[in-house]
Amino acid sequence: MKSLKVLSLSLLILHIGAFLYSEQEVPQRIISLGPSITQQLYLLNAEDRLIACTTYCDRPKEAQGKERVATAIEVNLEKVVSLEPDIVLATSLTNHRAIKKLKDLGLNVEIFSMPKNFGQLCEQFLRLGEIIGKEKEAEDIVNKAKTKVALIQREIKALPRQKVFVQLGAKPLHTVNKDSFINSLIEFARGTNTASDSTSGLYSREKVLKDNPAVIIITTMGIIGEKEKEVWKRYNTIDAVKNRRIHIIESYKLCSATPASFVETLKEIVEYLHQEKYE
Repeated sequence: MKSLKVLSLSLLILHIGAFLYSEQEVPQRIISLGPSITQQLYLLNAEDRLIACTTYCDRPKEAQGKERVATAIEVNLEKVVSLEPDIVLATSLTNHRAIKKLKDLGLNVEIFSMPKNFGQLCEQFLRLGEIIGKEKEAEDIVNKAKTKVALIQREIKALPRQKVFVQLGAKPLHTVNKDSFINSLIEFARGTNTASDSTSGLYSREKVLKDNPAVIIITTMGIIGEKEKEVWKRYNTIDAVKNRRIHIIESYKLCSATPASFVETLKEIVEYLHQEKYE
């Protein structure tokens, strides 16, 4: 009987120890080196653990008050180390030498690649939830997003597909091919990405003329989008120009997605592609 009590006590101690260890494993001090990661942390209600991010992490607005440790191309290694993060969350666009240096210094760095489709976007969000101890919250958000996407697709499944050109940059002209989750947005909205087979993101206005898209979507920040819209108006043989179907979407909506924002952006694109139905 005595040995049974000792065994029970030992198991209890082991259980408590494992619980405390798992609690310690959940990172409490997080640095984000990507706008999409920052938005996802806020969506998971983990903003209180976010101690720093990049100068491009301006969404949601509350993130603008966080410490800045990087630009789009450079990471302030000294500042990152001084903040003593439990984990640094980077993207495949983060400076590779900076990532290596941080790892060499003994920091815990997790890298998220750019998702190629909606499925990968959801998978990476679930991975983030697991890393920060928010698995249940992440699963709920992903399930809701998938349900909403399916409902939207069901609603528009009878509508004809529209040819779409997506412009990401102006000088040089930049677009997206099939290896981007933005392509999923176009496909799910019953559009056809005219640049889906492009081998790189670089494109030309001559190619756009030849493709003759029914809709042009420009995603840039500030007044650049309006300027580009005026540039396209010179090409009046393109159907999108003739029918005044050139639309601007803010870059944070299109390029820094979360499962939830994917749904909202999809709704917006559906209205642009099938405006006759929504007028």
